[in-house]
Amino acid sequence: MKGLNNFSTLTFLFLFIFSLTIFAKNDKGDKMSDTIKDIVVKDIDDKDVKLSEYKGKVLLIVNVASKCGYTPQYTGLETIYKKYKEKGFEILAFPCNDFGGQEPWTNEEIKEFCSTKYDVTFKLFDKIKVLGEDQSPLYARLINNDVTDKGDVKWNFEKFLIDKEGNIVSRFRSKVTPESEEMTKAIEHELAR
Repeated sequence: MKGLNNFSTLTFLFLFIFSLTIFAKNDKGDKMSDTIKDIVVKDIDDKDVKLSEYKGKVLLIVNVASKCGYTPQYTGLETIYKKYKEKGFEILAFPCNDFGGQEPWTNEEIKEFCSTKYDVTFKLFDKIKVLGEDQSPLYARLINNDVTDKGDVKWNFEKFLIDKEGNIVSRFRSKVTPESEEMTKAIEHELAR
């Protein structure tokens, strides 16, 4: 009987450890999770920001660029930000130079451009990589979850909607404009929950 108990204990421990490895980070730093609340990023002024600080807010995370055909979407992003911010909505914009070298500027230049050209008042973050080996842990999570389409970001201004608990709920490709009915209905749905 004692040998059976030892076997059962070892079996339990093995299964427990095995299940932890399924949900742990793999060698690329990806995590099998549908939430972003445990991730820390840098803002455009190089300050750490815990995404858990946004608990209770609906987020739209966007990879942006200053010299892209979709760059005028900054106007639409600012429009929906102003429309919904008092209801608990935030936009987190991450400059990225992964697509055609369309964000060659420094953080300071990006901040100046967004302010003077588009009157951006939503939060800008440090320039990141959304593709390749140096991919941001945030984007590794956004593109590898069980809720939205898996796979790499295709271009600038791809958007991810996050609910009030930090869960990834929707993904919108670049061509979906911020003020579109598809986007605003999804935002309003999450704000009402």
